[in-house]
Amino acid sequence: MGLGNTEWQALRAEAMICTRCPLFAPATQTVFGEGPLDASLMLVGEQPGDQEDRDGHPFVGPAGRVLDRALGEAGILRERIYLTNAVKHFKFEPRGKRRLHARPNAGEIQACRWWLDQEIAMIRPRVIVALGATAARSLLGHVVTIGKMRGKPHQLPGGGNAWVTIHPSALLRLRDRTQAEHEFQRFVTDLRTAQRHA
Repeated sequence: MGLGNTEWQALRAEAMICTRCPLFAPATQTVFGEGPLDASLMLVGEQPGDQEDRDGHPFVGPAGRVLDRALGEAGILRERIYLTNAVKHFKFEPRGKRRLHARPNAGEIQACRWWLDQEIAMIRPRVIVALGATAARSLLGHVVTIGKMRGKPHQLPGGGNAWVTIHPSALLRLRDRTQAEHEFQRFVTDLRTAQRHA
């Protein structure tokens, strides 16, 4: 993809040795964004999970499988969108042999915002979907309530629009099957709407 690809490769290589916040130390690796550099739609999640931290790719764990199913139902090809996270290292609390997700704090989100800004500047998507409150906070610069922000475009400081929806991991936590399916369909609708505007 010419010069843009060279610049993106250089940016990714730089991110791999990032020490902007303490999260780099316990994490296995930086998990940088992936997708076509001319994508009109970008999806931003919170941070890599356990599986992503081990594999080095975004959205390859349980939440990624939910996202893949939703993208399929929304008629969106994963290989046509750019997928990344607001925070590039996995933040966790050890529980025996397991590593449990811990939410990034404001300082960690801010420290990683530089990388997200670089990705946005390089990809220049028409629409960015914030998956969850952490991603929305990173993009919009303030604490966000999903319920209030969902379903409408929000102007981004550098241009373009952001749409806010839930993170697919939220669907994994719903025990009631009827509620889970209802919320999944709402999520699909959010993705479809964002794609239409992209």
